[in-house]
Amino acid sequence: MTIEDATDRDLEVMGIQLGRPMRDVVGVAARCVCGAPTVVATKPRLADGSPFPTFYYLTHPGATAALSTLEANGFMVSEQNRLADDEGVAEAYRAAHASYIADRDQHGQVSEIDGISAGGMPTRVKCLHALAAHSLAVGPGVNPVGDDALAACGWSPARCVCAPETR
Repeated sequence: MTIEDATDRDLEVMGIQLGRPMRDVVGVAARCVCGAPTVVATKPRLADGSPFPTFYYLTHPGATAALSTLEANGFMVSEQNRLADDEGVAEAYRAAHASYIADRDQHGQVSEIDGISAGGMPTRVKCLHALAAHSLAVGPGVNPVGDDALAACGWSPARCVCAPETR
């Protein structure tokens, strides 16, 4: 996992991508081929004191739209069934959960979210956006559901579809 410090331009771009000001950014965890932020890493405790378990957060509108379509088309159900039917995938998903927590804990341990990661890990498939963000941040082979979602969604960080104002 490599998290780059976010520049002022990165913060501006992510604000445009998400339609809100950025808060408590650790850095940029993944980028589009054009260099635009794709995944932000966020502190596990926000400045207002709120716990924030979603360390890796997808910001790229093209990725978000593609994963939303995949969710609407039932992909989460098929992946949930796969977890139930394939112990190897289930074990890898449990390991992805541990990896996610270990990455986040490097930036502060928060008792309220101890043992909680994102996306439904380690036993459910709840949010493809969070799972794909994890895969994009850490690379392929760590999160099997995130990897599958990226392969199936039709979007890739290797092909830029960024709006001009976010490049």
